[in-house]
Amino acid sequence: MKYVDEFRNPDVVSGIVEAINAQLNVIEQRRGKPMRPLQLMEFCGGHTHTLFKYGIENLLSDRIEMVHGPGCPVCVLPMGRVDDCIEIAANPDVIFTTFGDAMRVPGLKGSLLDAKARGSDIRMVYSPLDALELARKNPDKDIVFFALGFETTMPSTALTVLQAEKEGLTNFSLFCNHITTAPTIDAILNEPDLNLDGFLAPGHVSMVIGMEPFEFIARDYDKPIVITGFEPLDILQSILMLVTQIAEQRCDVENQYRRVVEDNGNDPGLAAIKKVYDTYPVTELRGFGEIGDAGVRLRPSYAAWDAEQKFVVSRQSSNDPDTCQCGEVLKGLIRPWQCQMYGKSCTPQSPLGALMVSTEGACSAYYNHGFRAPDSGQKRIAVVDASHSA
Repeated sequence: MKYVDEFRNPDVVSGIVEAINAQLNVIEQRRGKPMRPLQLMEFCGGHTHTLFKYGIENLLSDRIEMVHGPGCPVCVLPMGRVDDCIEIAANPDVIFTTFGDAMRVPGLKGSLLDAKARGSDIRMVYSPLDALELARKNPDKDIVFFALGFETTMPSTALTVLQAEKEGLTNFSLFCNHITTAPTIDAILNEPDLNLDGFLAPGHVSMVIGMEPFEFIARDYDKPIVITGFEPLDILQSILMLVTQIAEQRCDVENQYRRVVEDNGNDPGLAAIKKVYDTYPVTELRGFGEIGDAGVRLRPSYAAWDAEQKFVVSRQSSNDPDTCQCGEVLKGLIRPWQCQMYGKSCTPQSPLGALMVSTEGACSAYYNHGFRAPDSGQKRIAVVDASHSA
């Protein structure tokens, strides 16, 4: 990608919207009656933010409904795992490190930011290599990195462990909470109250894993899926590709994000993941409960860098407060504004759930881009215009 403006060109946008409507007409004519809205799920929180930042949903026909998925790794983190982090960080010999998004996610015992205020040494870092550098500079401390994220961030943490092994830095360890994408989508497809017609697959995850892990969606569930980039035209072109598949009555895995995503993924990244991690038999995800093979753990050969082997971690299980409907939002069953707490006791300044904290959370996307509720008189305005605003 050389110029950002190329992916926000209003003339091209108009042409793609017309093409989407033409394909919707084909679907409607074949069915011989007015169609219910096609429900297309964008799995990734980055896509959700693009939809709202640029008002893309307002460009689409009311025959398409975008359903916001759980592709925000901070958001699917159960409250009990936050409490486990706080428990590890309370050790006076520990410097606990994490990405900024995780600092304010509430657990039953407060957030990591609250624990820092109580005296725990908790530091925000920009990569696991920052945590490794702390291990080099603080040999008398145990440096724990909160490893979370889908396959996008797995290679970086795996390579950091390999570097720690190479240097013999055993005062560095991971508190591993990585999640795998395919089992999470499988859980969505088995949700009885959802009737999805297609998926926009996460671009950054696909950059690592490629196309093959998504093939079961088309093969076993008869749902089309398109790997998607993050610019407005990426999203619109991918929606066009999905409705074209539906109009042509086929279900395939297609790759719109070819400028970044190789069909077979990233070989060095996949090799590092395979070497360091093993599948965790059962993983709890917020809103979904326990899902088989949805998480990973360090292999026994890397136990020296596994925080769960170094420290007593109870892997606490805890439910969200009764008033919090994060789980229903994560599964696409309700929109953020349909949560009874949205914009009231749950705001970015005082979040009840992770979806209002994370930069990829659906509630954060709605709130920060000015959407309150459909009956508020507000309407998002498409901003993909001649200004090409960044």
